[in-house]
Amino acid sequence: MFLHAIRVKVRDQGTMCNKAVYLAPGITPDGRKHIPGLWIDPNEGAKFWLRIVNELRNRGVKDILIAVIDGLKGFPEAINAAFPQTLVQTCIVHPLRNSLADVSWQDRRQVVAALKPIYQAPTADAALLALGDFEVGPWGRKYPAIAPFWRRQWEQVIPFFAFPPEVRRILYTTNAIESLDSTLRTAVRRRGHFPTDEAAIKLLYLVLRGISKNWKNV
Repeated sequence: MFLHAIRVKVRDQGTMCNKAVYLAPGITPDGRKHIPGLWIDPNEGAKFWLRIVNELRNRGVKDILIAVIDGLKGFPEAINAAFPQTLVQTCIVHPLRNSLADVSWQDRRQVVAALKPIYQAPTADAALLALGDFEVGPWGRKYPAIAPFWRRQWEQVIPFFAFPPEVRRILYTTNAIESLDSTLRTAVRRRGHFPTDEAAIKLLYLVLRGISKNWKNV
């Protein structure tokens, strides 16, 4: 499952608020894509995610093999409280985006290319060596905050190395999820804002229903 949230503007008691719509797209064991629901709350937080994963368990989800998440504090603990055996993997997009926060625009493509050998390494040990190479290389020296950030996140970055390349590729190549989010955000921008939570959920549900008609098995 790829657990994340997008933001929508909703009028609440006469005030315009930014709210989080929680999404949990997943891939079933037979390769089918599935989104079990949409949830909305004023803020994205681990406590609300705990409510969602408990709801999924109560609805019959037996287990989640891998949960791909962002760097939200307390998120891994919330997932493992409901599904103790789930492997929690930080989405590679998260450390990549954080790595680029202070990188100049003209350097971004080269920095991304220099980071690629880390998460595409054959093993976790090889990935750590690649991180060391980046750290002492030209881009690591020019942007010295990047390598320490990856080291702080390391235990959440490396779990997917336990799986074969075919599975890893699904986890670090998040084009499908990025495409899904892009379509949803485009629909939200066109609408601008929503009069109620229900209106926001209804629009996103209709967009997802249209997208899912063209989904193919992984």
